Amino acid sequence: MLRRITGWCTALVALTAGAGFGYESVAGQHDGERFPAPGRLVRVGAQQLHLNCSGTGSPTVVLEAGLAESSASWEVIQRELSGGHRVCAYDRAGYAWSQDGPPPRTAAQAAGELHALLTAAGEAGPYVLAGHSYGGSIVRVFADRQPDLTAGLVLIDVTDENAVQALHMSRPLLAAQFTVNGLLARVGLLRLFSDALVPSDATTAARAQALVVYGSRSMEAARAEAWAALDSAAQVRGTVRPGAWGNLPVVVIIPAYQPAVAVEQARRLAALSSRGKFLIAATSEHYVQHAQPGLVIDAVRAVIADGTRSRSR
Repeated sequence: MLRRITGWCTALVALTAGAGFGYESVAGQHDGERFPAPGRLVRVGAQQLHLNCSGTGSPTVVLEAGLAESSASWEVIQRELSGGHRVCAYDRAGYAWSQDGPPPRTAAQAAGELHALLTAAGEAGPYVLAGHSYGGSIVRVFADRQPDLTAGLVLIDVTDENAVQALHMSRPLLAAQFTVNGLLARVGLLRLFSDALVPSDATTAARAQALVVYGSRSMEAARAEAWAALDSAAQVRGTVRPGAWGNLPVVVIIPAYQPAVAVEQARRLAALSSRGKFLIAATSEHYVQHAQPGLVIDAVRAVIADGTRSRSR
């Protein structure tokens, strides 16, 4: 009897999943029309990457999202900054409106693609690079490889490249989470229950475009980046040396109430530049740019102003 019930349950799950997959396949046929890319698609090698730029001015501010996030996560920051500056947010390969990119999906791979994207799009440097969480790893590698194109850095609760044990332990958990999230999207549950499945700290734009921003392709891209986390951390460690950033304007921001080891790591990071500054936000949220956008906006503007004064001397 138990074997028969198990068989029925298995069959029911299979039928439900199949129906959900079919529903999602039909319903998703017009998502491209319902949720068009807010920016433009730029050819970079064999793939096209989505780049969304607004405003005018120099240096250009480039916004790099964290793991499992997209250009939409910078909605508020980009809107406020583009009133007086050129600001570009983009989707890494595989995320949202960008096409899949070649493996391995490491920070160095992404940094190279970002440089190629900005060049192909005609978005001239220098750039002030703002990176959140894992995005901080990418902009740090970019700054090391392209120092002449880097006008400043704003690093927001970025990944600690020295936390090797934590990265090793969290990698399979994150990969599993993104796999499950991708399956939920693939069988139509994201479409039916997006309010419950979309991260609670998502921006208005990300929530409205959830089927694209948090769809199965984006989750697969996040899974690939999570699996490459240890290699990415090693690449970032390779950029660390005393005075690595010279006198580059740098602001390092961490949330409030962090453990002493995280605070010390942020201080060491800021000290890689003779003009590095370290700030503790008034919020304990990881997404400081959502919970306290004014702090991030002021930090970016301060870096721009600091760099402008330096170049005018």
